[in-house]
Amino acid sequence: MDLVIFGAQAIALGAYKALHNLFPSRNIRCFLVTEGGNNAKYLSGIPVLELASFSKSLSKEDQENIEILIATPEDIMPAIETSLDEQGLVCHVRLTSERFNELQSFNSIYDKRFMPVSALPVGYHKASLQVFMARFYKDKELINNYSIPDWITPIQVGASLCNKRVANLLDSEGENISYKNINYSELTALFWIWKNRITGDWSENRNEYFGLCHYRRILNLSDDDILRLADNGVDVVLPFPMPYEPDIEEHHKRYLKNGDWNSLLIALQELQPKYAAKFKDILKQQYLYNYNIMIAKKHVMADYCEWLFPILYRVEEISSPKGVDRADRYIGYMSETLTTLYFMVNEQLNIVHAGCKFLV
Repeated sequence: MDLVIFGAQAIALGAYKALHNLFPSRNIRCFLVTEGGNNAKYLSGIPVLELASFSKSLSKEDQENIEILIATPEDIMPAIETSLDEQGLVCHVRLTSERFNELQSFNSIYDKRFMPVSALPVGYHKASLQVFMARFYKDKELINNYSIPDWITPIQVGASLCNKRVANLLDSEGENISYKNINYSELTALFWIWKNRITGDWSENRNEYFGLCHYRRILNLSDDDILRLADNGVDVVLPFPMPYEPDIEEHHKRYLKNGDWNSLLIALQELQPKYAAKFKDILKQQYLYNYNIMIAKKHVMADYCEWLFPILYRVEEISSPKGVDRADRYIGYMSETLTTLYFMVNEQLNIVHAGCKFLV
């Protein structure tokens, strides 16, 4: 039975790469999309086809010998299933975020697999951990009800920009950049964590690990995974990186202007020349750490923030228009690439990965 992957973005490409690594003889006929639009015509040499024209080309026998793996964000899967059924393609299955994350552990970069935290032995020492979940007053309501772990604390981002409250903890309290949320997005919470829980009066905080997640996306850690952190000397837990073709530089051109990229390169050359020298190579590979989500040891998080925010401030100064004169999250997008740059350069850190659970 031939396999067809529905989707043509990072989830679909990541699924293809993992399946091809695991089952190289399995025939993956094509990628499917509802409409071509801005999607690539090919991914890894496999054609990307529109659903309607693809289904018309099939005989009854072909329809019965095709299995479709739906590799898209989970919130749009029900509509895709309806469209497939209407076209007579009834043999389909969802690639849930849990199954997708299992597959990602079989992908690699520079011949190095992305180590899952679940591969480590379970320890005895339960790490003290506090992860902050960024909430915004315009967040859409979730369809399903979820209970979040007790080590996750909601924090409202951009709290200084509105009167509505969606969390008890606000990023406008203490030392903050809450007013920059339009450009920085969830990074205003990261700044708050750095200045109000890791350094300053809170520098004696007993938590070993701090982290950031979103109201729709959390790192999917089990109780055993928490026991794996301290006793295995884990420095950082990152979501499995997502692949993009032909590379992550081309991917970000969808969201950022050339001038923004130039501003970022100038800032790196001025402030972090060692990283600037490696920036081009990082941009020309396929894997990106999305979402500005992570969990890190206290000192690692502090070092990362001390490196990151001066670069972003400098980008604001030299970008045109400047951050205060624009209403897009270009700084948040840049930070995803900088996260990738920082942690791929700092290979001495003990970096492991966890699945990113999408809440719908």
